[in-house]
Amino acid sequence: MMNKICCFLLACLSIVGVHAADVPAGSERTLSIIKPDAVATNHVGAIISRFEKSGLRVVNLRMVNLTKDQAAAFYAVHKERPFYNSLVDFMSSGPVVAITLEGPNAVAKNRELMGATDPKKAAPGTLRADFAESVERNAVHGSDSNEAAVTEIAFFFDKNNRKISCD
Repeated sequence: MMNKICCFLLACLSIVGVHAADVPAGSERTLSIIKPDAVATNHVGAIISRFEKSGLRVVNLRMVNLTKDQAAAFYAVHKERPFYNSLVDFMSSGPVVAITLEGPNAVAKNRELMGATDPKKAAPGTLRADFAESVERNAVHGSDSNEAAVTEIAFFFDKNNRKISCD
């Protein structure tokens, strides 16, 4: 059902033309991923609503079931970290929603909305304080820099932000 909703939203976004390849002046783009725990507990809509209420615009979104190989490739930067294998297992355990967000200071704004990685240390009202279960099952991922955002967005969406899969 959620996949059909995402496909509908993608169709609506296509109609209003939000897939422009160029970022408006004064804006930047970042990637957010709603992780399997937040998808499974039906928090997708609430999380997207928080992005929009903060002034970030949803430019594109895609629901996908990452394979272990895809999750491993996406999180390759953490390959030597002790949590890497459990992170790959978790991220391939169920559907995720990848979202390109756009707005002034989008990377910093998204990271502020997410809160600390550990939900027990996250400020009240942040996504992780409200929706995360633990350090490993922490509801959302967000690019940590503009450079990372470019790479991460390209992982899920082509250069025109039109790589969509509704299977």
